[in-house]
Amino acid sequence: MKCSHLCLEIVDDVIRKRLLIDGDGAGDDRRINLLVKSFLKWCSSGSQEEGYSQYQRMLSSLSQCEFSMGKTLLVHDMNLREMENYEKIYVDIESGIAAAHEKITECKKQILQAKRIRKNRQEYDALAKVIQQHPDRHETLKQLEALDKELKQLSHTKENVEDKLELRRKQFYVLLSTIHELQQTLENDDKLAEESQESPMETQNP
Repeated sequence: MKCSHLCLEIVDDVIRKRLLIDGDGAGDDRRINLLVKSFLKWCSSGSQEEGYSQYQRMLSSLSQCEFSMGKTLLVHDMNLREMENYEKIYVDIESGIAAAHEKITECKKQILQAKRIRKNRQEYDALAKVIQQHPDRHETLKQLEALDKELKQLSHTKENVEDKLELRRKQFYVLLSTIHELQQTLENDDKLAEESQESPMETQNP
């Protein structure tokens, strides 16, 4: 009775351990089957020597199963750590992608700004070429001063010419008046001369 109870406990323990083992094809099922067979042989062993031999085999099978289970648990723990590591890597990748999008957006803004700067520089260069084709401000002011001086000289010359023209006009008017008076005088003299010639003739006729 005691042996049967012990056998049931061992079988239950074996079943629990078997459920913990993933049975990945590395011989776990075969070892468990051997353990069960050894256990059954141990329960039905007749002599003490045979029972001891089966007991040792059973312990060996248990050790192999426990080792396999320990290895499986280590692999399981390693897989959990790998999963955590993958989750962390995933979060880092997501953060990296978000940062990359932000950097791409910033780069696009910088490219647009660079294009505007380039356009402004091209317009500035074109304007500078146009300005270079014209004299500078100092030269322009110098030319304006020269033109102003020449204009003043021309204005002064114009005033002198106008004064001379006015003087000549007055002189010509005086000359015309003089000629007119002289003409009148000559006409008067001619009339007097004719009258003087007519008077003696009238005196002789009576």
